[in-house]
Formats: sequence, structure tokens, C-alpha cells
Amino acid sequence: MSLKNFPRVQSTALDQANFDGIQHFPECGGIGIFIGTVRNHHEGKAVKALKYTAYAPVAEKMIRAIEQEIQAKYQVSYVRVVHRIGALEIGDTAIIAMAYAAHRREAFQACEEAVERVKHEVPVWKEEFYADGSSQYVEGCCIRKDHDCVAKTSEHSHQHDCQHHHNHTKSVAV
Repeated sequence: MSLKNFPRVQSTALDQANFDGIQHFPECGGIGIFIGTVRNHHEGKAVKALKYTAYAPVAEKMIRAIEQEIQAKYQVSYVRVVHRIGALEIGDTAIIAMAYAAHRREAFQACEEAVERVKHEVPVWKEEFYADGSSQYVEGCCIRKDHDCVAKTSEHSHQHDCQHHHNHTKSVAV
């Protein structure tokens, strides 16, 4: 069986059709899917749009490595993540992660960890543009509830100091 080979970092609209279908994995009964979209607010500010940038060669390599590590860790048949770069409007899809496993628990766990690791480890930068005309870069760190983080913000920058504790205790169902 030959699986689809698609870019993990894309500058065009993301589509679930890029992913291989579950029919290629008859041993799997669970599909974990996460779709992240652009929301209209962040830390009390009205967001009107955002822009993701990345160094694609490194981001591609890192996402593929994360997929392989998670596939081995959870013994799942399939893990894929694709991240959008470029200008995005409210409601646009920014990330899709998909995992196929024999059972739902492993599918959920693999999907969640794939999203968390891509958001924390892969060099993709998010710049938010606000309704008041200001903008700032927002680091992907600190979306995990098991990280101790302190946010430092200024008008045009937003950085987090994080101490990562990689012990996973929660699953997310979509």
C-alpha cells in the first residue's frame, strides 16, 4: 500500500481529503481528528485576522518526525498533521491532525499529542492582527495545561517563558 505524500506545511486551504482514508487501515476502529480554526479573540482582544510563517524545510522535517514518534509511542497505524501558513481569516482552518488506531483511546491520545507537540516544538510563528489596528506575535507555547508558563507582553510582541513538563494526562475528543 502506498500512502499519500503531502506537504505538512501548506500555504493553501487545508483539506481532510489530503489524508489517507481509514479504508486503508482495516485494523483500525478509531479515528481521532482535530481541526483548529482561527477564532475572533485572544486574551480579551478582538482578532480580525492572523498570519502564520514558518521555515518550511525544518517544519516539514520536524512534523514528520513527531508523527513517527507518536505512531510508535501509541502503537497506532496512522498519524498525520498539516499546518497552514500565510494569511488566515476568522474561521479558516489553521491545523488538522488525524490519527487512526484500533481503539478510540489511542486515537484520541495520539491526535492530541500530535497537535500539542507541533504547536510547542515546530518553528511556526503566529502574528495576530487586532480590530484596534495593533498586532503581535503569539508563541505557540502554553496552550497545554500541564506547563508552567509566565506570559510577558508588550504592544507588538508576545513571548512566553515555559518550563515543559511532558506528562500527558488528558484526552480531547472532537
